[in-house]
Amino acid sequence: MSAFRDPAGLRAAAEALQPELVELRRALHREPEIGLEVPLTRAKVLAALDGLGLEIVLGERLGSVTAVLRGARPGPTVLLRADVDALPVQEDTGLPYASELPGAMHACGHDLHTAALVGAARLLAERREEIAGSVVLMFQPGEEGAGGAALMVAEGVLEASGERPVAAYALHVGASLLPSGWVATRPGPVLAASDSLRVVLRGRGGHGSSPHLALDPVPAACEAVLALQSMVTRRFDAFDPVVLTVGSLHAGTAENVIPDEAVFAATIRSFSPEARTKVLAEALRVVRGVAEAHGLAVDAKIDEGYPVTVNDPAEAAYAADTARTLLGADRYVEMPRPVTGSEDFGVLAALVPGAYLMVGACPADRDPFTAPYNHSPQAAFDDAVLADAAALLAALALGKLD
Repeated sequence: MSAFRDPAGLRAAAEALQPELVELRRALHREPEIGLEVPLTRAKVLAALDGLGLEIVLGERLGSVTAVLRGARPGPTVLLRADVDALPVQEDTGLPYASELPGAMHACGHDLHTAALVGAARLLAERREEIAGSVVLMFQPGEEGAGGAALMVAEGVLEASGERPVAAYALHVGASLLPSGWVATRPGPVLAASDSLRVVLRGRGGHGSSPHLALDPVPAACEAVLALQSMVTRRFDAFDPVVLTVGSLHAGTAENVIPDEAVFAATIRSFSPEARTKVLAEALRVVRGVAEAHGLAVDAKIDEGYPVTVNDPAEAAYAADTARTLLGADRYVEMPRPVTGSEDFGVLAALVPGAYLMVGACPADRDPFTAPYNHSPQAAFDDAVLADAAALLAALALGKLD
């Protein structure tokens, strides 16, 4: 079981922080910021950490905050991470603290992550005498596609305490799927890798009545889309799957005009480094082969996104034990399979043994199996989980540094 002391006392201390964590979360929710530069969010985080005796380092190429808490005794370093950025989504929740910034919304719950990590910082600061080592508190912008984790690694977040962390932990709230307050994780792959395929097929335009006088890219684009789907089902092990979805397809301006080019784009998800390498190469091979068969020129490229997030088996087991000890065995469930979403905690998990946990935050008046999921304009999250999330992050650090 987990080695951290006094789980009941830690929960009680977290509950005492609940009102101010709710206040912080709702302030963040009202003013969501997108991407790498998040000055309003950074100011709120810095104000919330003020007076805790932390060593603060601000990002240079992004609006990150790295805070180091030194324990009373020497020991290893543990990293706790929260992503802080929002999404380009127009909020449609009707909440009294809904976004006040048009076109931006904390639709993925990062405001809860930020408030929970602030709560963990307060709990850990109160227990500094119990800590043998250091805790790096990583407040990261730019998770939603901007690569903030890699930038923070480049700027030294893993060396912030003077030595590389022995473990890294993060959690993610869900607006649905899990009941509020439940925790889930698993060993091995927990989130997918995410990459993009972008294709331009170039032919020769002409009149729709005389396709033999043109070089039509439209049928080739259609064939390439279908060939990619067949490739997924015929070239990959069903037990190490990939997902390829073409979400954008554009060609032409009129029904009787053959266009010069057709353009499409796809997202590609995979769950192992081996499958990822293979699917990216195979997707390019298929598209280029179809283009050649039709006599078309083609520009096809892969935009590499985030890697697979892989939980270290020992750290996943430790995180599960910590959740059971802190919250009770009835509030922990092991995930039967990875989630097809992706995020850049995988960058950290590839460098430091880590564990990524899911925390249910579906509001009490919604069914977790039908409620709008993260990224929806109607996504809503239960503030009641903040104390537990803060206590869980703190417990993960305390158990490693006792």
